[in-house]
Amino acid sequence: MARSTKRKYLAGIAVAALTLGLAACSGGGGGGGGVDSAGNSTVVWSTWGSADELTRYKEFNADFMKRHPDIKVKFQPVAGYGDYHSKLLAQLTSNTAPDVFYVGDDMIGQFVASKRLMPLKSLMESKDSKTKVDDFFPGLFGAAENDGEIYAAPNDSNPDVLWYDKEALKTAGITEDPATLAENGEWTTDKYLEMNAKLHDKKLTGSMFWNYWATHWSWLSSQGVASPYSDSGEFVGNKDAGTVAAMKQLGGLFQDGTFVVADTLPDGAGADSVFVTHKAGFFVQGRYTIGTVKSAGVQDSYDIVRWPTPDGKAAPTGVATSFLAINGKTKVKDAAFTFWTEFLSAEGQIFRLKGGGNAVPSIKGADEVVLEDDYPAHAQTFLDMRDIGFEDYPAEAQIPGLPVAISEEFQKLYEGKTDAQQSLDAVAKLVEDRSAKK
Repeated sequence: MARSTKRKYLAGIAVAALTLGLAACSGGGGGGGGVDSAGNSTVVWSTWGSADELTRYKEFNADFMKRHPDIKVKFQPVAGYGDYHSKLLAQLTSNTAPDVFYVGDDMIGQFVASKRLMPLKSLMESKDSKTKVDDFFPGLFGAAENDGEIYAAPNDSNPDVLWYDKEALKTAGITEDPATLAENGEWTTDKYLEMNAKLHDKKLTGSMFWNYWATHWSWLSSQGVASPYSDSGEFVGNKDAGTVAAMKQLGGLFQDGTFVVADTLPDGAGADSVFVTHKAGFFVQGRYTIGTVKSAGVQDSYDIVRWPTPDGKAAPTGVATSFLAINGKTKVKDAAFTFWTEFLSAEGQIFRLKGGGNAVPSIKGADEVVLEDDYPAHAQTFLDMRDIGFEDYPAEAQIPGLPVAISEEFQKLYEGKTDAQQSLDAVAKLVEDRSAKK
């Protein structure tokens, strides 16, 4: 699911094999469930997702209803991410929204600010909860946590690891293994850039990145630069010499072609195609890449490694998530929470992610799904990065459209249209202007 959120930053997402919009799925104007004359509850919930993800959800729904014969689950899959949130906000305003629903990490701040979401902290600490607050990895709540209250919780997660192609590295004359270097504390920025230079010299792409928050902020964090936001939410990265230097370095690597913005690759020759045909050394993505390399039959050539750092020690980097929230005006609060807490529980995440699932659990007690097939060889890296990673900065994620606007500014840097200082100044102005309108 975190991949779906990422794709929103890129170009939007169309869900395969789905043609039903939210209104069509709900038989008109949508709306939550209720309680029938026999005392049985109906919980209506909604999300977007790939065909495989939606199949998993339907299987979970069926299993849930077997265990809870007094609760009927009505599922409303939505055909695309692009207009999902605007429709959902309109439904919340008109009191016709589902009882439980997904929210993307680029939109969760707006939904929290709408005051239409149910506060969850006390429910999470109740005797009926299978999802205590401390069960989740704290860095993943992001803007879903506000003023000490929690309004949604991460469904699962996807740390942005560096997938690497051993065949491409071999073609470039690289004999050292990145994951082995990382295990020995030797996976440094210098070593990584040395490998990228060799790949580039062989007319191969060094590294491919998607242009969204986890790329630029992970680069800063991995290079030992502090958050570009102050504790009060002001953007201060443009005033910090270390931030400017790190962004100058990142921009230069894109400008000379060593790094490539995956979003800009042409149809028919996209990043997945480039990677599985051994034309790139590194591709920064999540666990869902397992499906990409396995479907191409080349999985033996690939492994993963964390982001490099100047001293070779692990550093926090971005973890993409999406969130599950409950309608603050649901008519079936108890049943909705039962569904919500079981969906997000360790058992629920194992059910949804086992057998080649495409994400990493966001809750303790479900890590077995990541390690079950011993693939990739260093799958533990997913868990290690999740444990110390972070969601998009709340000061940014709380403002609708801001993460995308910031990425657009950095795209100008990557294309050589601006320098690092100009880009960071533009970002600071964006944050200031949009914060004032919040």
